[in-house]
Amino acid sequence: MIPEFLKAYEQEMFQQKLDTIRVKATPVLQAQSLPIKQSKFLGKPYLPVGQSYPKSRNGKPMIMLAQINFEETPLLENYPSKGILQLFVPALDLYGMEEFAVIFHEDAEQECYTDFSFLSEELYQESPIAREHSLAFIKDIEYGGMSDFRFNMSFNGMSYGDFEETLTEAQQEEMSKLFDGTGHKIGGYAYFTQSDPRDYDEKLKNDVLLFQIDTDDEIMFGDSGVAHVFLNLEDLKNQNFEKAYFNWDCF
Repeated sequence: MIPEFLKAYEQEMFQQKLDTIRVKATPVLQAQSLPIKQSKFLGKPYLPVGQSYPKSRNGKPMIMLAQINFEETPLLENYPSKGILQLFVPALDLYGMEEFAVIFHEDAEQECYTDFSFLSEELYQESPIAREHSLAFIKDIEYGGMSDFRFNMSFNGMSYGDFEETLTEAQQEEMSKLFDGTGHKIGGYAYFTQSDPRDYDEKLKNDVLLFQIDTDDEIMFGDSGVAHVFLNLEDLKNQNFEKAYFNWDCF
């Protein structure tokens, strides 16, 4: 529902609306391990027999930050309806962002490894995600994201910030829920604590958000930061994830 104080901008909001999938992340018990194919943050990955486990340049195994099984998610236009998408990062050097692995398993019915005893506790000491999480999904609509480079709404000639100052505290809270872009999600508008990297490179203007991991009770990228995986829209439509890239920023 569009709040009454935004009714004058309803048409423009509908022009900018995007479907998204909200992700609820729930920490599991310390001794619990989720099924191999299940969507999760951290945990054991789905890895078909014969496929090498991702390693960083120093030869150490990477850690899997996220796994999304699209058979568990609502349908989202241009996104896969099946298959498993994963993000791996270096265990002890997340900060440079030069190294990562985004892997998509189109066929998730292959025989897979189950023994990951080589992933020692030491590898997770600097992980921004402190514990394994189960994921639940619900489809939603967004009308913009104030830090996403695509957000260009004008409120009677005023910027978002100037218009916000004319509102009551309760209205500001409603406004933020509609336009802040925060939270774990698949697709939709991205949220940044600093700035949108796509805004500075013309070659990235057609890149869309694959998924976003935000700060949570047991998730922290730097100082209350947020992580993203982006991909060119045409590559996404063709389910070609080779050029997907990882980004994160913080306060």
